[in-house]
Amino acid sequence: MEFDALLLSRLQFAFVIAFHIMFPAFTIGLAAFLAVCEGLWLKTKRDVFLRLYLHWVKIFAIAFAMGVVSGVVMSYQFGTNWSVFADKTGSVIGPLLGYEVLTAFFLEATFLGVMLFGWKRVGNRLHFTATLAVSIGTMISAFWILSANSWMQTPQGFAIDAEGKFYATNWIEVIFNPSFPSRYVHMMLAAFITTAAVVMAAGAVQVLRGRVAEPTRWQMRMAAGTLSILMPLQIWAGHWSGEVAHHYQPAKVAAMEGWWETAERQPTILFGIPDEEKRETKFALSIPNTSDYLFSGSEPLRGLNDFAEDERPPVFITFWAFRIMVGAGLGLLLIGLWGAWLWRSNKLTTPGLFHWLAIPGGTLGFIAVISGWVVAEVGRQPYTVYGALRTADSVAPVSAAQVATSLLVFMIVYAIIFTAGVIYMARIATRGFDDDVTDPPEKEGRAPGTPMGSVDDPADTPEDHGDHLPSPAQ
Repeated sequence: MEFDALLLSRLQFAFVIAFHIMFPAFTIGLAAFLAVCEGLWLKTKRDVFLRLYLHWVKIFAIAFAMGVVSGVVMSYQFGTNWSVFADKTGSVIGPLLGYEVLTAFFLEATFLGVMLFGWKRVGNRLHFTATLAVSIGTMISAFWILSANSWMQTPQGFAIDAEGKFYATNWIEVIFNPSFPSRYVHMMLAAFITTAAVVMAAGAVQVLRGRVAEPTRWQMRMAAGTLSILMPLQIWAGHWSGEVAHHYQPAKVAAMEGWWETAERQPTILFGIPDEEKRETKFALSIPNTSDYLFSGSEPLRGLNDFAEDERPPVFITFWAFRIMVGAGLGLLLIGLWGAWLWRSNKLTTPGLFHWLAIPGGTLGFIAVISGWVVAEVGRQPYTVYGALRTADSVAPVSAAQVATSLLVFMIVYAIIFTAGVIYMARIATRGFDDDVTDPPEKEGRAPGTPMGSVDDPADTPEDHGDHLPSPAQ
């Protein structure tokens, strides 16, 4: 394996996006969780939901900021390491990313300040509207990013001019390309599940430390309910996405499944070691003739031998990344069902084996998201735009030494800054609710929509009950 500029550029982009995607996956779900908590507080006037909101909004602010920073760094690479790709596909990809800024980022940026610092300045309903706007903004942002990436997976609605540059002929087909609906649903469910797993893990730490408060009980109930309901839906969405990939990217599916020979019916290979030189999957533990349950249609299921060697994705990485994703998903399903059963048995906050497993289980959502993106991106190789533009023809004319230097700098900086940020968020999430606010910021009897405090009457605010929202200085 030669560490040339192409391979190093791919490694650098993979490294940066692996860090970046964890934060949007978390903040999309967390923003929705915060909107639910604030909505329940306004509807029921129960203090527990306000305490949950004020506890998790601090973590959201930090995660959102880290996601923005890592996203900006990632986008710069389109103009440095992948300038040829940007030049050739910019007429298609550029507007999609621009729409993301115009429709989503501006919405989030406009209302984020109200959401974080507006308790003393706006009414309850307006503040709830701001929380909803931020949550909706995160989902719109994912819409455009997934649309652009899905177009690279299943491109349509475009043409290529004499200079080899792509341009859109039908924007509806570009945006709603064949793989976009299934991948968007799959990613949104992944975000909600990832957040639920983190919330459950934080609650498990509080239970094992003996710091169980009413918010602890409610956050664990909400997490258990979310996991137990959404994980079966996620399995269905994953199957849907696999069906689409089978139709449009058969080489990717063959690599995911470890199939080498074309056959009418294929086995489900649970484990094995793909050998690309000998064109076989060694030590395969498989369930024979089960492909009918996975892929519909009467067409033969193509194996990797049906594709030219330079048309196949890296098999080993794609094969095992898919199994890591599935394994993490099954672990999350187990946590959700087990947690729901404990909830039903009134034992969800009784320390036990479940809580010890739920703590590392908080990482499973991130593992599933990252490994899923590895399957999607590595499985698309050797193309950046599947079937239309090869990765080798997309890289910028930069030297391997330049890319290696920047990759090393990224690794060192990310290791320091992002590790510190994650540790800080984990400390906030697991510290418990003993010191959190016990009185809602709204005085009893205040009319909805009126300000929740003023300079002369600051005692109504969450800040004065020991639950300080983060400021830029912090």
